[in-house]
Amino acid sequence: MLFSQEQAHQALSMMVCSRHFEERIDIFFKHKEMHGTTHLSIGQEATQAGLSLALDQGDWIVPTHRCHGHTITRGADERKMFSEMFGSSDGLCKGLGGSMHMTDVQHFNAGSSAVVGSGVNLATGLAFALKHQKSQAISVAIFGDGATSRGAVHECMNLASVWALPVLFFCENNGYGMSAASDRMVSTDSIAKRSEGYNIEYAVVDGNDVEAVYKASKKAVDYMRKTSRPYFLELKTYRQCGHSKSDSCVYRSREEESLWLQRDPITLFCKEMVASSLFTEEDVATIILDARTKVDEAAKASLALRSSVLTLEQAMGYLFAPEDTPDSYIPNGKMTRRTSYREAIREALDEEMTRDSAVHLIGEDIGQYGGCFKVTGSLYEKHPTQLHETPVSEEAFTGLSVGAAMLGMRPIVEIMYGDFSTLASDPIINHAAKTRFMSAGQLSCPMVLRSPIGSGTGHGAQHTQSLEAMFGNVPGLIIVAPSCPGDAKALLKGAIRSNNPVLYFENKHLYNNLGPVGDEHYVMPLGKAVVKKRGTHVTIVSYSHAVMTCLDAATILSSQDEIEVEVIDLATIKPMDRETIFRSVQKTGRLLVVHDSPEAGGYGAEVVSLVTSDELSFTSLVAPPVRLCGKESPVPFSPELEKQVVPTKEEVVTEVRRLFRPVEPFHFSL
Repeated sequence: MLFSQEQAHQALSMMVCSRHFEERIDIFFKHKEMHGTTHLSIGQEATQAGLSLALDQGDWIVPTHRCHGHTITRGADERKMFSEMFGSSDGLCKGLGGSMHMTDVQHFNAGSSAVVGSGVNLATGLAFALKHQKSQAISVAIFGDGATSRGAVHECMNLASVWALPVLFFCENNGYGMSAASDRMVSTDSIAKRSEGYNIEYAVVDGNDVEAVYKASKKAVDYMRKTSRPYFLELKTYRQCGHSKSDSCVYRSREEESLWLQRDPITLFCKEMVASSLFTEEDVATIILDARTKVDEAAKASLALRSSVLTLEQAMGYLFAPEDTPDSYIPNGKMTRRTSYREAIREALDEEMTRDSAVHLIGEDIGQYGGCFKVTGSLYEKHPTQLHETPVSEEAFTGLSVGAAMLGMRPIVEIMYGDFSTLASDPIINHAAKTRFMSAGQLSCPMVLRSPIGSGTGHGAQHTQSLEAMFGNVPGLIIVAPSCPGDAKALLKGAIRSNNPVLYFENKHLYNNLGPVGDEHYVMPLGKAVVKKRGTHVTIVSYSHAVMTCLDAATILSSQDEIEVEVIDLATIKPMDRETIFRSVQKTGRLLVVHDSPEAGGYGAEVVSLVTSDELSFTSLVAPPVRLCGKESPVPFSPELEKQVVPTKEEVVTEVRRLFRPVEPFHFSL
């Protein structure tokens, strides 16, 4: 036997705990005592125990939605796991994660992902952080054969190889991606062999032999610690149960199941333990009984705590990480000189990378090329270890940044065009926005995603969209869109220092605009609007490029109509500074909202809704509020048409004048 007596005892105990935990889960669901769904891994216990025994404390794992066994073998408390399944506040994630989202930072489990393959991005990011923190630890991306058809997995394998990251790609090939047999869905008879194309070492292992799994995992881990390079392991195994609790396995034969049952990993290992003469049959029976008893006691204890549930207010308290106190990150600064919007952003990046070595800039063509819009310029010369050019793989390097942020780095992701944020939407929406909430505060995601938006540059419909509203319906994200150089610099510095994920949108039409900027100490807080022009007759609320349009219109209205407009720049469009809006509308009695993105589902509707839902603001209105937004059209290439698709200063002037036309008095009741 390869194992020592102690290792063999551990291996069997781990496997039995995993098996019996899931047997108890299955019973709870069949008795309708648990809510939701679950994905069991009965039959795959050798992969879990073999891997865990090969890892050291400090090595991180990112499991799949089929996560119970890996969570147990890394040392999690079974009672807290049962409690999590019950939705109890005693759970690992206080009942906020459930079966598919178990996080246990105490035991270096960064949380399972319910989106097939997307946890691979996070594990690659953990490896990136560990390497730059000069740790000897590694990370493990755990996924199934079905995930190997996902582009994210291949993007990460390429990126991990190019950057030499210590991530173990751990593929549990149980023959099925849900109901689809891998021999029908995977275009190779060796998933692991695909690693050759990425210059990654690999091995294929009998996943039902716990000693073989341990031996291969140990070899891989030792290689990774020595070389700081990735490794791919394919474990051939089988799940003896369905994909989920509602799966009756109609897609496979009973004969197939019977053949694999003869290769049950626990049964095989028990026989090996006795054959080795290190254990008697009585010893093995005792180990099994002790493990089952431990799980049974944990289940019983969790039942007594199942009625303990967070309030919704308590749960929502985990959505955002607390920000540092204003005094610690917003020192007294001053405006110093005039520069362009582009250079202001570059200054902020430079100053923050100089100030904090945890700040890393990640994106395509940001080195010698200087960035697609020349924003990064020569930063690569000054910060060679903090600026990282990536392959064309938005999902991978954005997901990597989320994983790196979990370990305390502060990545700044540059997406070349805002349109391409759709390619990175999974790590943004399903991970960056939800990591802190799903883990009940165990992990946070202090990262910034920068991206140009807007038209006016002749780039056509797929390079000119303003998609900021697309992310507005996602809890957990902060969204910033500055309108001038001074705000661009100060808000970016505030975003980088935030302890939460911030989407920072730069309008391409503003890059050459000049304006005053602050020194290195001038930082603007997030969530605060800026009154760009004081006025008493009408309130215009806007953000980004449209603010400049509104200011131009305000000048015309003042000189030609003696209408003094108050122009409010939201600056942070989520969370929105409603108090500044309310104060202005209560003063002026009129409201126009202007933005370049299309009207339907835009932030203009949110502003109008806020004002009309606030009793004092609503009763202050002397005219119905109006929205002036981008046309419901893709951005045309034709220069003349491109100008017409977003609001113009002439249109703003026209809409403001309409607000002053005589109208029938409002009739409303409260």
